[in-house]
Amino acid sequence: MKAAQGQVAIVGAGPGDPDLLTIKALRAIERADVILFDALVSDDIKSLFPSNAERIPVGKRCGRHSMDQEEINQLLVACAGRYRNVVRLKGGDPLTFGRGGEEMQALAAAGIAYYVVPGVTAAAAVASYGSIPLTHRGISEGVTFVTGQGKGGRAITQWQQLAMKDHTLVIYMGIARSETIASGLMAGGLSPLTPVAIVSHASRQSQQVVTGKLDELSQLAQDERVQTPAAIVVGDVVKLTSDISWFEPDLALKKVGSQG
Repeated sequence: MKAAQGQVAIVGAGPGDPDLLTIKALRAIERADVILFDALVSDDIKSLFPSNAERIPVGKRCGRHSMDQEEINQLLVACAGRYRNVVRLKGGDPLTFGRGGEEMQALAAAGIAYYVVPGVTAAAAVASYGSIPLTHRGISEGVTFVTGQGKGGRAITQWQQLAMKDHTLVIYMGIARSETIASGLMAGGLSPLTPVAIVSHASRQSQQVVTGKLDELSQLAQDERVQTPAAIVVGDVVKLTSDISWFEPDLALKKVGSQG
């Protein structure tokens, strides 16, 4: 691709702990002339921004968008015409429920050079810092990542098809749909006693892990300790966390509900 002027780095910021940034991500940030960043990018990571770099918040969280995706795409193209090194910094991994592909399409259509730097996605952080293996011999033979809501906030309806035995389900952006999710999975055959966990702020000092059963998911989602960003884990692997937990954030890690 021929660059119009600058080059865009679409960079995954990971779950929030700056130590989880890749070396390539840190190098891109350090040489940036302008950084367009999401609301999910932590303050600790923002503290690494160069003092002379322009900062443009383009934050997106469930139901609260400072810019829609088309506006962000247009802004990226415009910034590439004004700056040499443009960084689009996204929470987690850019290509895992991060709309990075849409931004790549916009840049490609405009003839602007870009590259992508992977980041630690939320599911990986939830697994490692929440001490919930996504797969485990004899317990879970596979894992599925799924979003809790579709484009424009539309409801996801295929929960019955996702109700698989000996499997782990990690649900991004699902807190607001917890009742629908639980009902659909139970309708698909999962036991109401299936262990579930909600992990908030994975890897950060504010991390909280709330566990219980599938039929309690809606109640768990309303717990005051559940704060976005958060992911839901469904499956028997959740039973392992109490025995192998290692991460001790500043706030006490507590559990509510019960496990079957």
